[in-house]
Amino acid sequence: MILGAHVSIAGGLQNAPRNGKSLGCESIQIFTRNQRQWKVKSLETHEIQSFRNEMDVSNIQIATAHASYLINLGSPEESILIRSREAFCQEFRRCEELGITYLIVHPGAHVGSGEKSGLKTIAESLNFILEREQDYQTQILLETTAGQGSQLGHRFEHLAEILLQLKEPNQVGICIDTCHIFAAGYDFRTRQGFFHTLEELEKVIGLAKVKAFHLNDSKRELGSRVDRHDHIGEGCIGLEAFRLLVNEKCFDELPMILETPGGEEHYRDNLENIRNLIK
Repeated sequence: MILGAHVSIAGGLQNAPRNGKSLGCESIQIFTRNQRQWKVKSLETHEIQSFRNEMDVSNIQIATAHASYLINLGSPEESILIRSREAFCQEFRRCEELGITYLIVHPGAHVGSGEKSGLKTIAESLNFILEREQDYQTQILLETTAGQGSQLGHRFEHLAEILLQLKEPNQVGICIDTCHIFAAGYDFRTRQGFFHTLEELEKVIGLAKVKAFHLNDSKRELGSRVDRHDHIGEGCIGLEAFRLLVNEKCFDELPMILETPGGEEHYRDNLENIRNLIK
């Protein structure tokens, strides 16, 4: 696997690869913009070039980005949906300009319209975005969710339903968040549970669709539907599940990115804990 972490862009996008390198990352994840604001200015040529230059000299193999949490591609409210689609197109464009491999997004929430309607709206949003922003190298990844509130994507079937409705399904993959799927009820803490979860994932979506992982333990119990990350081995998931995951050969070449609490202050310890599990 290609281990890494979500790193800061404070002081400029070019600092992200530097931060990743200093932590010993092989992959990084960033926000390409202030993720708490809707408005964002276009990237300057020097910002793009500086980021690309730092990627070249940092030995970071893969850069991913996480879309703003404000975006809801499944919103039943037209004004929010239009705003979300526009914001996502902007982020998609920024990733392409920066040479970022994957743009990861939470699928969306139905906000009372129901699962079927919400999934249909998410698929329509992705079709709109992919038709508008064509011929990109950056690939969109739908992230599994914990299922808080009306969030969609906490069942593999949700993601499969979205993918089935896409006009360009090859442009969209999946990012598995370990905390989220555990909170959603997938128990992979034992060898039997781990391979049962893999079998279900293969049956419903297909393992080839999985392009990245977020490595997070969970502060809350199995099936809680609450998204609370914990340090590797210190939460309700425990070390054995991560040992099984990082030694699973079919995921050898995928980025596995930490989003554990405390950010860069604690990433070294979490990366060491993960690397100690590799056989």
